[in-house]
Amino acid sequence: MGRHRMWGKAAGALVLAAVVSGCSDSSDSADKGATKPAAKAVTVGEATATFQAAVTKFDTDGGCLEQEPGTCWEQMQALMKPARDLRKAANADKSTGPEFWSEAYALIDTMEDGIAVGEDKGFPAGGDALTNRDEVLGSAHDLSDWLAAHPVQ
Repeated sequence: MGRHRMWGKAAGALVLAAVVSGCSDSSDSADKGATKPAAKAVTVGEATATFQAAVTKFDTDGGCLEQEPGTCWEQMQALMKPARDLRKAANADKSTGPEFWSEAYALIDTMEDGIAVGEDKGFPAGGDALTNRDEVLGSAHDLSDWLAAHPVQ
């Protein structure tokens, strides 16, 4: 019985050491996170420029020429990220109100609907039916046009 009791104490000590080690690591991580400076807020002007650059890159890279599903997902996501950043910047912008941004918000929401599908649905044969490419890519270009017509610094 003494041998089992000694093994139990050794195992308990190891478990205790692992728990203490895990706790100290997590508290160190929390302390490190607390000392990180907050990310600098992006201005509407910067977000607009970044979004416009993403649309221009999409166009100059040839857009999305393949009709097969899944061939344009990366490009769709590359346009969605700066659109989300633009929405955050517009929300934080105090010089304009939500009414000013309502059309831009609607276009970004349409892009979100297309991305929410979770994949590129491709372009249907005949081109009569709309796909999530239209929601994301078409709305991105409409948003780009809207931003050009409504410049904000």
